[in-house]
Amino acid sequence: MRKKNKFALLCSSIVLTAGLAAPVYADSHGTNPGTPENQEYSIGGFISHAELSNKLAQIEKSSQGTVDVEVAGYSNQGREIYTATVGTGDKVLLLQSEIHGNEKTGTAALLNLLQSFGSNNSPEIKNILQEVTIVAMPMINPDATELNRRGNDMTWEEVVEDFPQLEGAEPSWNYYTYTNQYWDYASQPGFDVNRDFNPDLDYQPQPEDFPANSSQPGWYITPEAQTVRDVYKGLMEEYGKVDVFVDLHHQGEYYVEGSDEKVTLSISGDFIPHPESVEGEKYSEYADTYDFDFSKKLNVAAYDALQERGNSPFDNITLYPQNLDLPGTALGSFALNGSGAVLFEVTGQTQSYGQKKLGQLVKAVELGVYGIIDQVASGDVYEIDADRYYDIPLTDRDQDYGF
Repeated sequence: MRKKNKFALLCSSIVLTAGLAAPVYADSHGTNPGTPENQEYSIGGFISHAELSNKLAQIEKSSQGTVDVEVAGYSNQGREIYTATVGTGDKVLLLQSEIHGNEKTGTAALLNLLQSFGSNNSPEIKNILQEVTIVAMPMINPDATELNRRGNDMTWEEVVEDFPQLEGAEPSWNYYTYTNQYWDYASQPGFDVNRDFNPDLDYQPQPEDFPANSSQPGWYITPEAQTVRDVYKGLMEEYGKVDVFVDLHHQGEYYVEGSDEKVTLSISGDFIPHPESVEGEKYSEYADTYDFDFSKKLNVAAYDALQERGNSPFDNITLYPQNLDLPGTALGSFALNGSGAVLFEVTGQTQSYGQKKLGQLVKAVELGVYGIIDQVASGDVYEIDADRYYDIPLTDRDQDYGF
């Protein structure tokens, strides 16, 4: 059930009843998602796919056309994947959330921003929307959202059905079939969609490229990754370039390096080795488009926006682990294609954190993303010293893999 056509979303009068960013607190156990306590954490305050559909229809209607909502594609189980576009400027920002279904605050943050841009008639907002075109893709992996898990809902047999040339190939390394206390992938398998991207936007799956590994590109075998790729390609065809790509994720509970302060969120612009380096030589064909300095400037813009809140939890912003090589991620692939890229990693995944501090964490994402949008619209981001990126505190963690 994988329809690929694109059509306008019909407006609905149903209003989302759950608060998008209302703080809901749960008891803290100080656990890391790698070793969480075996218990259920409340996630009722997060947004379901049905609520997302209703809220987007409401935003489109109340904005009187300022926000244009469309169905860009469908998940493997037939759920809509949306784009919501606002602004008329030449600078294009693509923002996505919930590529992993247990990483949910980004969706609420994007809806809040869309609501604001669609209804706020202030001179500041008008000026921003004249300079930029914002394309938001909230909840791009809705099947995983409904299952509250990382992977989508898709079997290897379905992949082979779509790509018969893969008959006899070993399933890709990001295919989940395990069972633990949280998820039963054995009876309901799925893929980590954020390892299914490839910097070659026209790539077609070839059996010799399987099963691969985390330091090799993906294949666009999942409909969710295909939909994001197609939106990205469409924007490139229309505007010539996607200037900024922002991907909203979650991580575990960590501390600011050298302190006992818990991280609110981590950011990064570093997902693959530079194509001009020895380590990045395999990406040399992208040397003319890759712009790591711009990614660093965008990250500083987000960091500065959060620091303006003064002495508060919004100060606890860190750099995600650096020196990665993950070309199969959307961030890695799109950065190679010339987009300035920013990763947001909010503290606490649902299985180990639930909806604790939901309001604060959603607000942190909003502030950081708005800071990027504002700085791109004004042009101030281009004047930022890229080396300030390295002044952002590091996260106290050994793990160099995750998003």
